[in-house]
Amino acid sequence: MTRTPAPYASHPGDSRGRLYPEPETTTRGPRDAFQRDRDRIIHSISFRRLRHKTQVFLAPDGDHFRVRLTHSLEVAQIGRTVARTLGLNEDLTEALCLAHDIGHPPFGHAGEDALEAALDDRGGFDHNGNTLRTLTEIDSPYPRFPGLNLTWETLEGLAKHNGPIVEPQWALARADDQFPLDLASWPSLEAQVAAIADDIAYDNHDIDDGLRAGLLSLDQLLDLPMIALRWDECRARFSDVPEERLVGELIRGQIGGMVMDLIETSRAAIADARIKSADDARDAGRALVTFSERMRDDERDLKRFMYENLYHHPRQLAAAEAARHVVAGLFAAYHADPSLMPGDWAARLPADEPWLSRHIADFIAGMTDRYAIARYRDVVGPIDLPDAF
Repeated sequence: MTRTPAPYASHPGDSRGRLYPEPETTTRGPRDAFQRDRDRIIHSISFRRLRHKTQVFLAPDGDHFRVRLTHSLEVAQIGRTVARTLGLNEDLTEALCLAHDIGHPPFGHAGEDALEAALDDRGGFDHNGNTLRTLTEIDSPYPRFPGLNLTWETLEGLAKHNGPIVEPQWALARADDQFPLDLASWPSLEAQVAAIADDIAYDNHDIDDGLRAGLLSLDQLLDLPMIALRWDECRARFSDVPEERLVGELIRGQIGGMVMDLIETSRAAIADARIKSADDARDAGRALVTFSERMRDDERDLKRFMYENLYHHPRQLAAAEAARHVVAGLFAAYHADPSLMPGDWAARLPADEPWLSRHIADFIAGMTDRYAIARYRDVVGPIDLPDAF
């Protein structure tokens, strides 16, 4: 069924274009600019690598744990549902959801911490800036331009989906210098949807993985009023079903409740702000895609619980420390002898700092968890990894 977009949706026909102009009418199918962006992301090497990058558990052996790829697909499902209901552009929303984690190095935030420390006096490392760097410079499958040559709207949404940026880190500043992204303003409503869909997905799916791994218990979770309410609803609806069969229903109920709250609150906020165009949303001075105050408080309590009980669990902290050791060791080895890098990366090594170190970080940031471990053993030496691996 064809849906008429809302006037405040991003329209591909009104796009600010691409850094390197391309004809949109080709023999490769009847797709608009945002559909092409989504498809370029899906077909990219950097997107495929997400299947072996950490979400919560480092280099997970369990087939049922989430990784960056499956997380990104789940974010996209939630994002499309919200965008469709609010009358926004689903293709742009999906592109942003699918690409938002492409800049993460191996081992998630532990790997990011190690690269940030390695580049401390060379501009640092930030996974969001690295997403832009990867998509505009590093992942270059096309013959006439670097990067994927995504539209301004997709790059803008990836740059500032969490809000305006006053002091961009060097990688993001470089992308902005090449193709100014109006970093000081709010992003499109589609980008705002992608950001909060990310929160909804990992808030709830990390619960599922934590329970599966035995690092969380249902009794712990029921101390949260938000969870207890959903659990009581599940038990009332399925009183004849064993409790262990209801965890999935609990997670689905959580996601559904958060999505419905988000849609209702956002629809009212957009109407109250009299938003009539995509640029009106950018100029609104605040986020318009948001939870109600009560849901924001509940979500904040849930995040606090997850940090205390899952992300900072002793097993997770031991794994994170080992991951930082792997990434730091790789950086030190390649910096001492860049010829240890594969031939194409070694051949393109800049002569001067800070670009020499940033080039090495580019190489490491693109690694999957298991590739980083294998390269560490090759160029540094044996390593004993904790059970969380």
